[in-house]
Amino acid sequence: MPSEWIARHDQTVSLIGEWTLANYCHIKASLIHSKTQTELGKATDITVSLEAITRLDTAGAILIVELIGVEKAQAVAEWAAELPKEQQALLIRIAEAMEAPLDVDPPSYSRISQALASVGQKMVGLWSQQRQLLAFIGLVMATIFHLALRPRHWRLTATVAHIQQSGLNAVPIVALLTFMVGAVVAFLGATVLQDFGATIYTIDLVAFSFLREFGVLLAAILLAGRTASAFTAQIGAMKSNEEIDALQAQGLDPIELLVLPRVMAMLISLPMLAFVGMLSGLAGGAMVTSLSLDISLTQFMATLQKDVSVTHFLVGLSKAPVFAFVIAVIGCLEGFKVSGSAQSVGEHTTSSVVQSIFMVILIDALAALFFMEMGW
Repeated sequence: MPSEWIARHDQTVSLIGEWTLANYCHIKASLIHSKTQTELGKATDITVSLEAITRLDTAGAILIVELIGVEKAQAVAEWAAELPKEQQALLIRIAEAMEAPLDVDPPSYSRISQALASVGQKMVGLWSQQRQLLAFIGLVMATIFHLALRPRHWRLTATVAHIQQSGLNAVPIVALLTFMVGAVVAFLGATVLQDFGATIYTIDLVAFSFLREFGVLLAAILLAGRTASAFTAQIGAMKSNEEIDALQAQGLDPIELLVLPRVMAMLISLPMLAFVGMLSGLAGGAMVTSLSLDISLTQFMATLQKDVSVTHFLVGLSKAPVFAFVIAVIGCLEGFKVSGSAQSVGEHTTSSVVQSIFMVILIDALAALFFMEMGW
C-alpha cells in the first residue's frame, strides 16, 4: 500500500512527508483509497509511526487525529517521542478540541424571556442614544459660546443659504397644511357645538388650538420630516465620502463649519414658519365659519380680539426655538453617525426623522403640562 504520504510494512503504518493544508485533499483521497483509516479503526495490533513526517500544520494534524483516534493522539508523547515537541503539542491540542461535542444544542428560552431581553436591549439602545444626544448638545452649546464673541468665524453665507432651504422654501407646504388643518378643526368644532347652540365658540376653539399648539407643532413636524432628514443625508454623504476627515485634516472644526449654520438657520426659520402656520390655521377656520356658520370675517376678527389674549400667541411661539434646536441637533448628529454605506445613510435618515418627531411631541407635552400648572 505504498503512496507519497503512507507506507505499510507488516503491522506498521508510517506517515511520510508534508502533512499540510496544501496536500490536504490528496492525503484525504489517499486515506480513503487505501482504506487505512478503516483498518486502523478495526485492528488493535497495528503500529503507527510519525517519524518520517517532515512538516505538519493544523490541517494535517486533523487528518492524523481522525486516523489514529482522539485517545491515542492525546498520548502521542508516550509512543511517538521522536516527533518534535511543537508537533506533539499541536496533535494534543487538536485532539482536545475534537473530543469536545460539536452538536451542543443552544439554550432554549421562553417567549417571555425573549420578549424581556428584547425590551432590555431596546432600553439600553435608547439610553445610549440619549447620552450621545446630550453629549452632542453640550458640544454644540460650547462651540456657540466659544464663537459668540468671535464674529469673524460666523458662517453667515452658509446660514443664509440654510435659512432659504429650510425656511423660505418650506413656507408653501406649511401654509397649505395648516390652512387645511384649521379648516378641519373648525368644521369638527362647528359640528359638535351646533348641538349645544354654541357655534360661536368655534372661533375660540380654532384660535386656542393654533396659537398654543397646532401652529408651532405642525411646522416643527414638517421640518422634522423635511429638514432634519436633509441635514442627516447631507452630512452623512460627506461622512461616507471622507470629506469630514478632510476638513479635520485641514484644521477645520466640523461643528463650527457644518452644524452651527444649520442650527442657527433652524432657530431663525422655525419661529417664522410657526407664525405663518398660526395665521394660515386661523384663515382656514375663518373660511369654514364664514361658509358653514354664516359668521362674517369682521365678526370672526372681533371675537378673536375680545376672547383670545396675546399670551396664547407668546406661549405657542416660545416653544419654536426649543423645537428648532432639537430638530437641527438630532439631524446633524445622525449624519455624523453614518458609517459609510448607502444603507447606513438611509437608516440614519429614517432614525433622525423618527427621533425628531418623537422629541418634538414629548417636549410639547411637557410644555403643555408646565404652562397648565403655571396658569399661562
